[in-house]
Amino acid sequence: MRESGILMHLSSLPGPYGIGTMGKQAYDFVDFLKAAGQSCWQILPLSPTGYGDSPYQSCSTFAGNPYLIDLDMLVEEGLLKKTDLGSITWCESETKVNYGTQYNQRWSILRLAYSRFTGSEAFDAFCRDNSSWLGDFTLFLALKAKHNNLVWNQWPEKLKHRDADAIWQARQELKDEIRFYSFVQFLFFTQWNALRAYAKESNITIIGDVPIYVPLDSADVWSNPELFQLDEDLNPTAVAGCPPDAFSEDGQLWGNPLYRWELMEETGFAWWMNRLSAAGKLYDVVRLDHFRGFEAYWSVPYGDETAKGGKWITGPGMAFMNTLKKSLPQLKLIAEDLGFLTQEVLDLRDNSGYPGMKVLGFAFDSREPSDYLPHTYTSNTVCYTGTHDNMTTRQWFDTASEEAVAYAAEYMCLGEKEDYVWGTIRTAMASVSDRCIVPMQDYLDIGAEGRMNFPGKLSDANWTWRAKDGVFTEKLAAKILTLTRLYGRLGAQKETDSKTV
Repeated sequence: MRESGILMHLSSLPGPYGIGTMGKQAYDFVDFLKAAGQSCWQILPLSPTGYGDSPYQSCSTFAGNPYLIDLDMLVEEGLLKKTDLGSITWCESETKVNYGTQYNQRWSILRLAYSRFTGSEAFDAFCRDNSSWLGDFTLFLALKAKHNNLVWNQWPEKLKHRDADAIWQARQELKDEIRFYSFVQFLFFTQWNALRAYAKESNITIIGDVPIYVPLDSADVWSNPELFQLDEDLNPTAVAGCPPDAFSEDGQLWGNPLYRWELMEETGFAWWMNRLSAAGKLYDVVRLDHFRGFEAYWSVPYGDETAKGGKWITGPGMAFMNTLKKSLPQLKLIAEDLGFLTQEVLDLRDNSGYPGMKVLGFAFDSREPSDYLPHTYTSNTVCYTGTHDNMTTRQWFDTASEEAVAYAAEYMCLGEKEDYVWGTIRTAMASVSDRCIVPMQDYLDIGAEGRMNFPGKLSDANWTWRAKDGVFTEKLAAKILTLTRLYGRLGAQKETDSKTV
């Protein structure tokens, strides 16, 4: 079935509290998607943001991001009052998230809500149902706060090595803090499950994202150190990254600890299966980040200042994919197969059967043959005009060489009668790919100011873009709907009243 969707993270929604949330604006966006004939809403990881404010560097692979909790809903529930929120300056710019403000203000507001929470059967059930990860995660946060936010491997030895008596004592001492962090997660999942149910009623599929790696300073590594390449003092022996390429002569040094894949395989990849099972409860489809790392990964010696000194090491390959298919046969995946691809990576993707990604923005940088030109696509792919890691389509046309722009215009038959950005969207929609995803920035024709992330670079512009209030208009929805219908991508919306805008 041919279908299409829009890529925009929840944080990019408009709203009064400095960041997009799971409140009214999210429900309005679902209505906009339906009116535009879209079947999919693709978002970034919902986990708490970490180093560099990145959702790909989270302290937990299972937890939800407290910043996305809608505060007006807490007012409706009686946990907050409007006066609690009115005295806070949440943002200086409606088009940019200030994560410092979120960090400094959100937690105090959530603690105020907690002070008015008397408990409930639903909260108790949530804690029981999520006990496999919630206990370690909430204790991790409580211990970090107690130890001035130090990385866990700098905590006292007994806590660092998870001595049973020390852990028991910490749970008793920090009981109320643990309950507070559990309450925050309860709020997140209650709101997310309601929003997802609303999307499902509107025939909107949620496409989520699972990063391949987790950071060292996470509950995941602290709780399972044996699964990662750590030394006796629990420091990494090697870390993740990408080799030097045309975009970076030093490569990209991500710094995440690497997995002990051999040990994971002995357990039937149990940690990964639990992780992906949890993702399957959050999302309808999972985009598996850095798919090539499952065939071979770039291993950089710990302490190196760049990724130059790394080497390729064979990953779990089809053993992992076969286990995944057997353990979670219902899980729908997209393989993020971008970057340096060898024949072995392509074989792994094809043998797994998961659709790969085709980014139209990569197709026109040279006259060399490109796998990103639409005439090379197969149906079992997802076509994007761009992703969260790329410049917007408008920015590309503004900055690319004259030769590249001329090539794109020639290939896509762009002319005076059609805006170049919408001509690119049309080309993506016309492709044979079963699914087409367009970033919201492209539909809004936004330039450099709309870029979501600069991979491998710390920047106060990363992860901050927000849409202005009022941009999701009926006129725009109608324009997207016309294009979607023209290229047979109404998908699940065929059975709905998508003609009514």
